[in-house]
Amino acid sequence: MKISNHQQPRPRIVFFGSGPVAARSLELLGEWCDIEAVITKPQPAHHKAPFPVLEVASTKNWQIMTASNRQELDELMLGTKFTSRLAVLIDYGIIVSQAVIDSFELGIVNSHFSLLPEWRGADPITFSILSGQKETGVSLMLLVQAMDEGPLLAQTTYDLTDTITTPALTQDLIELSDASLRHILPAYLAGDVQPVPQRQVALPGHDVPTYSRKLTKTDGILDFGRSAVELERQVRAFADWPKSRMTLAGKDVVVTASHVVADTPAGLATGAVQANKTEGSILIATSDGCLSIDKLKPAGKNEMDARAFLAGNHL
Repeated sequence: MKISNHQQPRPRIVFFGSGPVAARSLELLGEWCDIEAVITKPQPAHHKAPFPVLEVASTKNWQIMTASNRQELDELMLGTKFTSRLAVLIDYGIIVSQAVIDSFELGIVNSHFSLLPEWRGADPITFSILSGQKETGVSLMLLVQAMDEGPLLAQTTYDLTDTITTPALTQDLIELSDASLRHILPAYLAGDVQPVPQRQVALPGHDVPTYSRKLTKTDGILDFGRSAVELERQVRAFADWPKSRMTLAGKDVVVTASHVVADTPAGLATGAVQANKTEGSILIATSDGCLSIDKLKPAGKNEMDARAFLAGNHL
């Protein structure tokens, strides 16, 4: 794609977003964009802590508009006229109608944290770790009614390490997203970048549509009928939510760090625990190999390593 080198003015945008990822993304956008308005979800009455996006927008004195669902958003946009030619949507959580998309001359640019069409859906970051893939990234696409099927403006890759957790990857992708938006938005506004259908430009190895989903608390229960490799990925992927939980020494614990031991000790059945206080190790047999627990957090306690847990509990 061709991008001109002439100096571009600060892009003027409307921002759609609600969650923590949206809040940090909005902070970064505010450094180089003129934010005409911030459209977000209202703070629920029972929610006492500050809503991240509302807090950021209030601090900057940006215009704030709220909608709880698609219908409210349609009604809000029907009576509002913006001067911005485009909007940016990140971590919003409300389905946007075609009427809202069409209210912007150049549409709504969505920053999606995967290499589309891979991991369309609600939780691409977590599923990229769960799958064990070596590469992910950020896709800038134009919003359409179909889920994450819009044409692409740009994709930027990111190499995954074997130790990355969802919180760490999320922060890195927020920064990568902002860097990509800084480069592409001015060029798109100037007409130097044109959207291209995903199927025409999908990167090799990421060109087959796959779908993530919203996780539930039940997903966090460690199933030792799976392999140690899968469970170690789960511990890293679920570090933020829903966390990886099990019962150990009769106590509910969250496993916060672990590693794979390829060989299962003789006679250790799947799900059985082998503890060694001298070595400070806790091994749990899986369907393939053992999961060694490095750190854990008992309910109502601080995080501790395996040695500290064994010192106060009998396995």
